[in-house]
Amino acid sequence: MLYIKSYSLKKNNTFGIDCTADNFVIVHTEREAAEFFRKAGRAKEEVFIIGEGSNLLFTSDFHGTIVRSAIRGIRNEWQDDEFVIISAGSGIVWDSFVEWTVKKGYQGLENLSFIPGLTGAVPVQNIGAYGAEAGESVVRLSAVSTTDGTKRIFENHECGFGYRNSVFKNELKGKYLITRVFFRLRKNPHYNLDYGNLREEADRLGGPSVQNIRKAVIKIRRSRLPDPAVSGNAGSFFKNPVVSPVFAGELKKAFPGLPVYNDPSGGRKLAAGWLIEQCGWKGRRSGDAGVHHSQSLVLVNHGNATGADIYRLSEEIRKSVKAKYGLDLEREVEVLGLI
Repeated sequence: MLYIKSYSLKKNNTFGIDCTADNFVIVHTEREAAEFFRKAGRAKEEVFIIGEGSNLLFTSDFHGTIVRSAIRGIRNEWQDDEFVIISAGSGIVWDSFVEWTVKKGYQGLENLSFIPGLTGAVPVQNIGAYGAEAGESVVRLSAVSTTDGTKRIFENHECGFGYRNSVFKNELKGKYLITRVFFRLRKNPHYNLDYGNLREEADRLGGPSVQNIRKAVIKIRRSRLPDPAVSGNAGSFFKNPVVSPVFAGELKKAFPGLPVYNDPSGGRKLAAGWLIEQCGWKGRRSGDAGVHHSQSLVLVNHGNATGADIYRLSEEIRKSVKAKYGLDLEREVEVLGLI
């Protein structure tokens, strides 16, 4: 276990916000995590679990302890002729794990390539891209209580997976550190290519395969999203709103160009990026806080923006979308700190 006081978080959030945590703890094993939380549970200071900070916006210094998992290890837990269950430590970089599964020829995670973050954050956010969601492949996960250090197994049905959502973002928020995630993957081809131009890109690379789908996803994401190392950002800042079919139909009549997609919930998913762009925000900036020039869903730190600057910009965007379309955009990024 590594314990550091007065720790700079600038390299631990992809917005590159310069702020400090009172304490920063790195745990390397499940046992270390359990021991830390058994002791920390008796303290009154706030504890927050962080991954790579790719879905966070710090608006002030953090007065408490931030905990980061460095739990490694990939294991083959079970397999038959059709499926395999692979577990991954929560501290493994997510895209490195996806790359490992693709090299093995396992199918199920290739559409989720090139998404920043650690594996432990994947079920919390229920990350999704190109018609796939992590919750579709997660069988179970192991976790440690932040209250008393006890261990618990969560089966898939206990995780409350929804669109960019899980029980760990709601009633169990901050109550567990995920230590290991178990994924059920296919050994035989069963590709998901019906989202956007993914099929077309895969065909250009020689046809559908887990390897070519991963390459296609990386190519598309690189062309659409800015590199956080160049322009600080957290990817999509807002969720695509899901509304009733009736409301979606009314909006479509009023705004014929509005992209509308069927959602598994029975509702209709609207393109938040399109809504923001139509409100005139694409490429705009306020000081060093801005909207990306080619993807309106992405807010950018052009250099020295504070978290509060970016938060205020996001509020202005939400107000304009509400005024024009009657929709309340929900942030995908978690805001942490004083406003």
